[in-house]
Amino acid sequence: MQLRSLLLISAACLPASALAQESCRQGSSRDENPATITVRSDNDLYGRAGQDQGYTNGVAVTFVSPNLADLQQDPCLPAPARWLNRYLTWLQPGGFDQQNMVLGLQHAIYTPTDGTRADLITDDRPYAGVATLSIGYNARTGDSLRTTHLRVGMVGPSAWGEGGQDAIHHVFGRDRFKGWDNQLRDEVVVQLVHERLWRHRPEPRPSGWGWDAVGHAGGSLGNLATYANLGGELRWGRYLPDDFGSDPMRPAGENSAPAVRQRDGSQWAWHLFAGLDARAVAHDITLDGNTWKDSHSVDRRTVVADLSLGIAVTKGPWKIAGSHVRRTREFNGQVERPVFGSISLSRSF
Repeated sequence: MQLRSLLLISAACLPASALAQESCRQGSSRDENPATITVRSDNDLYGRAGQDQGYTNGVAVTFVSPNLADLQQDPCLPAPARWLNRYLTWLQPGGFDQQNMVLGLQHAIYTPTDGTRADLITDDRPYAGVATLSIGYNARTGDSLRTTHLRVGMVGPSAWGEGGQDAIHHVFGRDRFKGWDNQLRDEVVVQLVHERLWRHRPEPRPSGWGWDAVGHAGGSLGNLATYANLGGELRWGRYLPDDFGSDPMRPAGENSAPAVRQRDGSQWAWHLFAGLDARAVAHDITLDGNTWKDSHSVDRRTVVADLSLGIAVTKGPWKIAGSHVRRTREFNGQVERPVFGSISLSRSF
């Protein structure tokens, strides 16, 4: 499957979601039960001046549905999404108070540190571009959530990693990396991600100030990545959102979980967040190389952890969030610990 095929599929689902909202009634107004579209940009230039390595750039576009009564017939979903749900019943949760659906398109670029070398750098990670289309389902009962995401896509030249990085470097006035001839070869990738989340939320003060804590545990299975993970997130601020975390690296982050209580959109809301996630990694194609073909690889470390620090601000239907992520070394011989930043813009409608 080529990257352009993924783009065509996403074009059928994501823009159509706005049209679906015209017929979405769900027994409440759209202000009470909104859908959300989020655009996110990750880049190591946001995290530390001069670092251009590892997970060097990522872009994601995500559509989050309102609370849904039925995944196959609810008019809050675009028609292509309802059609897909008929064939993905094995992924869909049961036994919940609320549910919603998440559709996304992701693109990620990974590079070694030295972009001036055209030869194979045997002691640094492979060049890799990854493009995926994801379908996710969230099921909420009170202050607990189950989230399952299926990602399907490509790694290799067809994922357009080289062209994407060249375009970004042109915008920022940076030199192009010369070693893309050594990138991973084309391979279809599949990843199934599942997490359970639990939220502790003390009653906020009348002024709106408050804090909460969200714990998570889960894992991933597939030739893109296989791991088990555990972690949590702390938030503090005014008018905290009724969701399960703001860390954009989490599959249920960025206000994508169904909400019980809707905030007064006329007020400014903001909060700080700090998240920690530790993973026991059994496989990562961007480090272990191609599954079925010969390719470059490195000596991957088994345990990897991320620390995320960020701020989110919401006013009316708009939300902007920024985070700073520090990651432990992912393979033996890695010179610097990865550091990158993430900026996201969301609009509810």
